[in-house]
Amino acid sequence: MENEKNLILQSKSGDIQSFETLVKGYQKMAFNVAYRIMGNEEDAKDMTQDALIKVYKNIKGFRMDSSFSTWLYRIVMNTCKDELRKRKMKVVSIDQPIETDDGQMQMDLEDHGLKPDEIVTQRETQKEVHEALQEVSETNRIVVVLRDIKGFSYSEISDIIEVPVGTIKSRINRGRQELKKILMNKRNQSIQYMRKEV
Repeated sequence: MENEKNLILQSKSGDIQSFETLVKGYQKMAFNVAYRIMGNEEDAKDMTQDALIKVYKNIKGFRMDSSFSTWLYRIVMNTCKDELRKRKMKVVSIDQPIETDDGQMQMDLEDHGLKPDEIVTQRETQKEVHEALQEVSETNRIVVVLRDIKGFSYSEISDIIEVPVGTIKSRINRGRQELKKILMNKRNQSIQYMRKEV
């Protein structure tokens, strides 16, 4: 976008107003990504703010050979990952709605026309997948979330986490296999438990 390119160039020259206009359209998504990783609104706000400060400080070094959004999300992702390493926390549920001061924001994926029993089944499945996902190794979990939940392309993920596309594909494959194995084990345990109860 020509207008975005102009805003980037003006931001590079130190124009704060242009920078604020530039990032305004990305703040909600940046917060969304941070929230999914950090697990609560307060941390997500802090990480988003920290990331945007880093973006502002480093925008002069932005070479414009990738999209601004990819560069920004990479900084958000790395800011969150650095904080998680410090705390050794687990990633939050990718399916829960985002709580804000203004109320609840909608989930990224909306459900239309589901019957109550279908909603219950879907929520149970989401909970089951979320719990299993926490057991997937962090390296593989991040790429699975970016690809299968957030919908980024392989090249976008490659830009965000700065790893070759071939490696991304391998990690996604391994992550999906891990997730499948964990889910199957959990279901088998549930079946065995129910048989004992009968």
